[in-house]
Amino acid sequence: MRFATLISGRGSNMQALLEACAEPGHPAKPAIVISNKADAAGLEIARAHGVPTKVISHKDFPSRHDFEAALHQAIVESGAEMICLAGFMRLLEADFVDRWRDRILNIHPSLLPAYRGLHTHQRVLEDGVRFSGCTVHFVRPEMDAGPIVFQACVPVREGDTEDSLGARVLAWEHKLYPLALRLMAEGKLRVEGKVVHIDAPLALQDGLMNPCPERN
Repeated sequence: MRFATLISGRGSNMQALLEACAEPGHPAKPAIVISNKADAAGLEIARAHGVPTKVISHKDFPSRHDFEAALHQAIVESGAEMICLAGFMRLLEADFVDRWRDRILNIHPSLLPAYRGLHTHQRVLEDGVRFSGCTVHFVRPEMDAGPIVFQACVPVREGDTEDSLGARVLAWEHKLYPLALRLMAEGKLRVEGKVVHIDAPLALQDGLMNPCPERN
């Protein structure tokens, strides 16, 4: 399954996807990386992996609709069958999302539906939350909304900063997103209403407590 990746910045999750796809026998193949910013560092990473790139700046269009029409055309022309958002800092309108319904994946650095939007790690620390994490989900027109594929949680530690918490969450992002892409390409993700069914063996873990008092 060929996929397009949309980025706006450094593209670390895009890089994780491209590295996973380089493994022998991987069922997904990158078709194109598109950025709305010409100076996005992820573009050079994509080129280093031999993936075609394109810049489509939202500032060059009179409306979001026109911008997204150009996005859609470029994605279709690349031969992509699905889309991965990897730090793409533009909200997509309902028309675009509906055209690609259940074929757009996104990853967000929180345990959705909590902490949608920006500055998630700062807000988690300010609220004294004990667990944070990341979520891979199918995209819907609402911001950071849609059926959840995977989530991973990490404990919030005493003395954490945005950077230290963000680094632990990002490590899990780089694990979950390639896994979700693989299962999508293998046709093992089914969306029914708000629920994603995974047609693959899964292991479930017991609950966690944070902080966990030491026992004498």
